[in-house]
Amino acid sequence: MHGTLSDAIEVNVPAHEAWELYGTLQITHVTHFFDKIEVLEGDGAVGTILKFTLPAGATVFSSYHEKYTKVDDKKMIKEADVVSGGYLDIGFTHYRTRFEIIKKNHTSCITKTTIEYDVKEEDVENFKYVSILPLISIMKDAATYLIANHKN
Repeated sequence: MHGTLSDAIEVNVPAHEAWELYGTLQITHVTHFFDKIEVLEGDGAVGTILKFTLPAGATVFSSYHEKYTKVDDKKMIKEADVVSGGYLDIGFTHYRTRFEIIKKNHTSCITKTTIEYDVKEEDVENFKYVSILPLISIMKDAATYLIANHKN
Protein backbone atom coordinates (compact mmCIF):
# COMPACT_ATOMS: atom_id res chain seq x y z
CA MET A 1 0.00 0.00 0.00
CA HIS A 2 1.29 3.43 -0.97
CA GLY A 3 0.23 6.69 0.62
CA THR A 4 1.04 10.36 1.02
CA LEU A 5 0.13 13.05 3.53
CA SER A 6 0.96 16.74 3.34
CA ASP A 7 0.26 20.05 5.00
CA ALA A 8 1.51 23.61 4.72
CA ILE A 9 1.58 26.85 6.68
CA GLU A 10 2.31 30.43 5.75
CA VAL A 11 5.21 32.15 7.50
CA ASN A 12 5.72 35.90 7.39
CA VAL A 13 9.41 35.83 6.55
CA PRO A 14 11.11 35.77 3.14
CA ALA A 15 11.62 32.31 1.63
CA HIS A 16 15.43 32.62 1.72
CA GLU A 17 15.31 33.18 5.52
CA ALA A 18 13.16 30.09 5.99
CA TRP A 19 15.54 28.05 3.84
CA GLU A 20 18.51 29.23 5.92
CA LEU A 21 16.85 27.28 8.75
CA TYR A 22 15.30 24.33 6.89
CA GLY A 23 18.23 23.81 4.55
CA THR A 24 20.69 23.27 7.42
CA LEU A 25 21.00 21.19 10.56
CA GLN A 26 19.84 24.22 12.53
CA ILE A 27 16.25 22.99 12.01
CA THR A 28 17.00 20.17 14.46
CA HIS A 29 17.59 22.71 17.24
CA VAL A 30 14.25 24.53 17.04
CA THR A 31 11.80 21.65 17.35
CA HIS A 32 10.47 20.41 20.66
CA PHE A 33 8.59 17.35 19.40
CA PHE A 34 11.43 14.84 19.76
CA ASP A 35 13.25 13.92 22.98
CA LYS A 36 16.55 13.99 21.13
CA ILE A 37 17.93 14.45 17.62
CA GLU A 38 21.50 13.31 17.10
CA VAL A 39 23.68 13.84 14.03
CA LEU A 40 25.36 10.48 13.48
CA GLU A 41 27.13 11.39 10.25
CA GLY A 42 27.46 14.40 7.97
CA ASP A 43 27.08 18.16 8.04
CA GLY A 44 23.53 18.62 6.74
CA ALA A 45 24.25 17.81 3.10
CA VAL A 46 23.00 14.77 1.18
CA GLY A 47 24.15 11.65 3.04
CA THR A 48 23.73 13.14 6.53
CA ILE A 49 22.28 10.59 8.98
CA LEU A 50 20.22 11.63 12.00
CA LYS A 51 18.86 9.60 14.91
CA PHE A 52 15.45 10.69 16.19
CA THR A 53 14.39 9.61 19.68
CA LEU A 54 10.70 10.00 20.46
CA PRO A 55 9.06 10.69 23.82
CA ALA A 56 8.21 7.54 25.78
CA GLY A 57 4.88 6.10 24.64
CA ALA A 58 4.62 8.40 21.61
CA THR A 59 4.28 5.47 19.20
CA VAL A 60 5.10 1.78 18.79
CA PHE A 61 8.80 2.53 18.30
CA SER A 62 11.19 4.71 20.27
CA SER A 63 13.69 5.81 17.62
CA TYR A 64 14.68 5.69 13.99
CA HIS A 65 17.44 6.89 11.65
CA GLU A 66 16.91 9.19 8.68
CA LYS A 67 19.28 9.93 5.84
CA TYR A 68 19.12 13.13 3.80
CA THR A 69 18.64 12.03 0.20
CA LYS A 70 18.01 15.45 -1.34
CA VAL A 71 19.03 18.96 -0.31
CA ASP A 72 18.27 21.33 -3.17
CA ASP A 73 19.22 24.92 -2.32
CA LYS A 74 17.82 26.27 -5.59
CA LYS A 75 14.38 24.64 -5.30
CA MET A 76 14.48 24.83 -1.46
CA ILE A 77 13.57 21.17 -0.96
CA LYS A 78 14.97 18.72 1.60
CA GLU A 79 14.08 15.01 1.62
CA ALA A 80 15.01 12.32 4.11
CA ASP A 81 14.37 8.58 4.05
CA VAL A 82 14.08 6.38 7.12
CA VAL A 83 17.03 3.98 6.78
CA SER A 84 16.74 1.95 9.99
CA GLY A 85 14.38 1.40 12.88
CA GLY A 86 11.03 3.07 13.30
CA TYR A 87 8.66 2.53 10.42
CA LEU A 88 10.94 -0.02 8.78
CA ASP A 89 10.56 -2.22 11.88
CA ILE A 90 6.77 -2.33 11.55
CA GLY A 91 6.40 -3.35 7.91
CA PHE A 92 7.10 -0.21 5.91
CA THR A 93 9.40 -0.63 2.92
CA HIS A 94 9.72 3.12 2.27
CA TYR A 95 9.15 6.19 4.44
CA ARG A 96 10.20 9.63 3.19
CA THR A 97 9.68 13.11 4.59
CA ARG A 98 10.01 16.27 2.55
CA PHE A 99 10.14 19.94 3.49
CA GLU A 100 9.67 22.59 0.82
CA ILE A 101 9.91 26.35 1.07
CA ILE A 102 7.69 28.10 -1.48
CA LYS A 103 8.13 31.82 -2.07
CA LYS A 104 4.81 33.63 -1.80
CA ASN A 105 6.09 37.20 -2.10
CA HIS A 106 9.06 39.23 -0.81
CA THR A 107 7.89 39.09 2.81
CA SER A 108 6.30 35.66 3.22
CA CYS A 109 6.55 32.04 2.19
CA ILE A 110 4.79 28.72 2.52
CA THR A 111 6.47 25.89 4.39
CA LYS A 112 5.14 22.57 3.14
CA THR A 113 5.77 19.08 4.40
CA THR A 114 4.96 15.77 2.76
CA ILE A 115 5.21 12.15 3.87
CA GLU A 116 5.42 9.36 1.29
CA TYR A 117 5.27 5.76 2.39
CA ASP A 118 4.89 2.17 1.24
CA VAL A 119 3.80 -0.56 3.63
CA LYS A 120 3.68 -4.32 3.03
CA GLU A 121 0.19 -5.69 2.46
CA GLU A 122 0.52 -8.01 5.47
CA ASP A 123 1.31 -4.99 7.67
CA VAL A 124 -1.18 -2.58 6.11
CA GLU A 125 -2.92 -1.95 9.45
CA ASN A 126 0.27 -0.20 10.60
CA PHE A 127 -0.46 2.74 8.30
CA LYS A 128 -2.45 4.06 11.28
CA TYR A 129 0.93 5.04 12.81
CA VAL A 130 1.66 7.46 9.97
CA SER A 131 1.00 10.97 11.19
CA ILE A 132 1.75 14.37 9.75
CA LEU A 133 1.46 15.90 13.25
CA PRO A 134 5.19 15.64 14.16
CA LEU A 135 6.10 17.47 10.95
CA ILE A 136 3.43 20.11 11.55
CA SER A 137 4.93 20.54 15.02
CA ILE A 138 8.36 21.09 13.44
CA MET A 139 6.90 23.65 11.02
CA LYS A 140 5.14 25.52 13.85
CA ASP A 141 8.29 25.53 16.00
CA ALA A 142 10.29 26.72 12.99
CA ALA A 143 7.75 29.46 12.23
CA THR A 144 7.95 30.72 15.82
CA TYR A 145 11.75 30.73 15.63
CA LEU A 146 11.81 32.42 12.22
CA ILE A 147 9.42 35.20 13.22
CA ALA A 148 11.31 35.83 16.49
CA ASN A 149 14.64 36.01 14.62
CA HIS A 150 13.41 37.75 11.45
CA LYS A 151 16.02 39.97 9.79
CA ASN A 152 14.38 43.33 9.10
